Amino acid sequence: MDETAPVVMELHNVSKTFGEVQALRDVNFHVRQGEIVGLLGDNGSGKSTMVKMMMGYHQPDPGGEVRFDDEPVRGWSVAKARSLGIETVYQERALADLQSVWRNMFMGREPVNRFGLLDTRRMRREAAALMKGHMGFTSGAVHPDNVVQTMSGGEKQGVAITRALHFHARLVLLDEPTMGLSLSETQKTLDFVRSIKEAGHSAVLIDHNINHVYPVVDRLVVLDRGSIAGEFSPSEITLDELTDRLRTVARTGQMEE
Repeated sequence: MDETAPVVMELHNVSKTFGEVQALRDVNFHVRQGEIVGLLGDNGSGKSTMVKMMMGYHQPDPGGEVRFDDEPVRGWSVAKARSLGIETVYQERALADLQSVWRNMFMGREPVNRFGLLDTRRMRREAAALMKGHMGFTSGAVHPDNVVQTMSGGEKQGVAITRALHFHARLVLLDEPTMGLSLSETQKTLDFVRSIKEAGHSAVLIDHNINHVYPVVDRLVVLDRGSIAGEFSPSEITLDELTDRLRTVARTGQMEE
């Protein structure tokens, strides 16, 4: 990973409290341009709260701030995050199963023709190009008019990720994207994650399965009990060593050096 690449997004001294529960505690986290960051942690580690913070659903407690392109962001919200180019791909995939691929690709952002009507021809054409160029679908059996319900889990994730890239997402948040997928579908989804980096964009990959995260990320960040417990690159640690350290974190709350 190029350490000189500009930081796209940063959480600076971010905490989040719900009543008497402190879900995040003085978190410092950043993502560089063209970087894939893996976010790991057990249930209750604060991953969900952190994802919702990055997507604009939560605002930081006083004293913390969200920064984008090295500038503090005022009025942090879901709409503000999207306007800056942050897109989220949920484990539920957030697709309309009974609609076609092309309708899902442009849902909520449909182009219109000069008469103000939906430009269905353009949407079908662009969806076909995206399916071939970004998703790698070359078979005539897979086309823009396919109903999403008939596609595999990995293909659905491909549609969601490709949609984010098409609308020029600078940062894609992937929330447990491999949950419930078969081995082959998981591999296809991880290939789609790699395509985000190849396109020059950034991503945060949140997944409970370290075997999925480890091969595709540039940097690993471990969250525990609302705090950053460790941070390193896969080149610095083997998968077995990472597994042992995560067990230590779960047991003691601290990551061994």
